[in-house]
Amino acid sequence: MEALNSFLAAFSNYAWGLPLLFLLLGGGIYFMFYSAFVPFRYFKHAIHVLMGKYDDPDDPGDINHFQALMSHMASTVGMGNISGVAVAIVMGGPGALFWMWVSAFFGMATKYFTASLSIMYRGEDSNGDIQGGPMYVVQEGMSKAWKPLAYLFAVAGLFGPLPIFQANQLTQVLRDTILIPQGLTSVDNHFYADAIVGLAISVLVSLVIFGGIKRIGTVASRLVPSMVIIYVLSVLVILFKFSDQIPEVIGIIFDDAFSGDAVLGGALGSLIIMGVRRAAFSNEAGIGTESLAHGAAKTKEPVREGLVAMMGPLIDTIIVCTMTALAILVTGVWKTSEANGVTLTVKAFEQALPGWGTYLLVLSVLTFALSSLFTYSYYGGKCLSFMIGASKARYFNYFYVFSIVFGAVATIDAVINFIDGMYALMAIPTMISAIYLSPKVKAATIDYFKRMNLG
Repeated sequence: MEALNSFLAAFSNYAWGLPLLFLLLGGGIYFMFYSAFVPFRYFKHAIHVLMGKYDDPDDPGDINHFQALMSHMASTVGMGNISGVAVAIVMGGPGALFWMWVSAFFGMATKYFTASLSIMYRGEDSNGDIQGGPMYVVQEGMSKAWKPLAYLFAVAGLFGPLPIFQANQLTQVLRDTILIPQGLTSVDNHFYADAIVGLAISVLVSLVIFGGIKRIGTVASRLVPSMVIIYVLSVLVILFKFSDQIPEVIGIIFDDAFSGDAVLGGALGSLIIMGVRRAAFSNEAGIGTESLAHGAAKTKEPVREGLVAMMGPLIDTIIVCTMTALAILVTGVWKTSEANGVTLTVKAFEQALPGWGTYLLVLSVLTFALSSLFTYSYYGGKCLSFMIGASKARYFNYFYVFSIVFGAVATIDAVINFIDGMYALMAIPTMISAIYLSPKVKAATIDYFKRMNLG
């Protein structure tokens, strides 16, 4: 197991080298300026689109704009917001949060381009159904010479969206807060208890994912808004209680962001990479999953789906992730505890809200994790469908359910490194195709708002 962990760590670190940093962060900067800051200039219009003002049930696609955003946010507003942020602070220090903000800011523009392209270059699967995603963007929008990029994404997309991190962290929080305190398992010997929890989760997830994207979209549109509100309100209570610590914590975040003292002896480049990695894990801008989800939206206007998609990083990373990070930092548990992942966030809630904070977080973790588990299955199924045919896509769900049990019993380091490595591979074709086809999005943007201004 130690050899496997070392291999996965080396693979992840190699994949997330400076070239990918320039591709993701540099690409986001390029999209923001090339779009003339569209994500901010037309935010009001984006809200109108999201709320259904322009919905047409006769448009091609499977789900409306709101369901498309909620389906994707069901995967992004998940464990990356509760435990992924804790991992970033433990590994990179408070300054990692600043670079998560930077990545999310430009990630809004990235999502605008990738989601617009997911509608602009939708293709058909072997059943003749309309599908979207980076592999179809490459296939429909680029020449045959680029076709290997489509298959690179499809192969990596079978493994990157696996639910092993969500299953691992959900199992960890249930074990630490319920099973061990009740004497149902022990700190040193919990393999079988973890496996049973994993099996229970896999059964629950199966009830939803075998219903397809329409059922996933329905569940997500009901679950995501309420869980975000409950979690944000809980953290606001903590921040109010420790309000005197907030100015100092903000100062620490900015100071550490440019010193890099908390990572690799002050290696600022490594700190930036850590922030970008965790932001990508949190909001998935440029990874390609956003194209898979938003490509299913009912619309004929690519720009509208791009406008809806750009809200994801704002809600997910800049708001929810910041809430988690501040809760960990103001309570001081990041300095006094050696815990990692979701357990560190649990300790922050325990300290700030003794008696009931732990159970409130467990409820949040349960809804966050399950929403992610529901959505990720759709991504892998679309990738398998692209490679071997739509009629065989359902087989991915069996592999997906089995991986939940594996994730429940695996180590957190192995899980994070595996997912990070696969996300890096998914980002390569997603960003290359988006940059290559960016003039198409800009032309569509100019045409769309010209028509809107003319009524």
